[in-house]
Amino acid sequence: MRLYFIALQFLTVVPLPFRLRWDERALGRSMAFFPLAGLTLGALLAGADMLLAAVLPRSVSDLLLVALLAGVTGALHLDGLADVCDGLAARGGRERFLAVMKDSRVGAVGVVGLVLGLALKYQALLAVPDDLKRQALLLFPAVARYAQVQMTVGANRARQDGLGAAFIAGAGVFHLVAAGTIMAVAAWVLLGPPGMALLAASVLFTGGFRWWFHRHLGGVTGDVIGCASELNEILCLLAILALQRI
Repeated sequence: MRLYFIALQFLTVVPLPFRLRWDERALGRSMAFFPLAGLTLGALLAGADMLLAAVLPRSVSDLLLVALLAGVTGALHLDGLADVCDGLAARGGRERFLAVMKDSRVGAVGVVGLVLGLALKYQALLAVPDDLKRQALLLFPAVARYAQVQMTVGANRARQDGLGAAFIAGAGVFHLVAAGTIMAVAAWVLLGPPGMALLAASVLFTGGFRWWFHRHLGGVTGDVIGCASELNEILCLLAILALQRI
């Protein structure tokens, strides 16, 4: 349970009644419970949805749910999305890309990426059928947190400092398998075979995303991991919509 609470403490800004200290090893080991922390975030969204749906139109309540997720996570992964977009827009090689991502200022392309990412997430959530909405709310944060584990375990460090480097130093294959088992069980319980198809699509997308950054940057960073998380949230919701049409 200690590792679960470390994962929850890192992935959210929700205050816990106690505070845990960790080192790189403990932080990496906690990745085994990232999907469980994602399910916890999903449960928070599902609970909030029950309250909001009673008093607000769905178009408004779903926007508030997207805002709630950004708030409770401290917009940590949204920052990664913006930084990667800025890095992709920068002209130059590997060092230029890394320097732009490390810059605390957000450029025009980063702002566009944020707006488009949030708009896609909102519109996709809004389009999810009512009878699948609670399952979607539980699943999409968990899938994204599992993608973080997949991006990290066995990856090269594009730079030697930062949170990405800390996770890479502490996470191993056992933690990837444990996280994958939790994620697969959750996907099956919530959506059955379509859930497994959705998870497979996420794994393939994340594998390609990781390969691209290994090829162009020589590894991954915390920003790259955060960007992958945000894109997987969007992908999960889009996949739920697509599977309804097949």
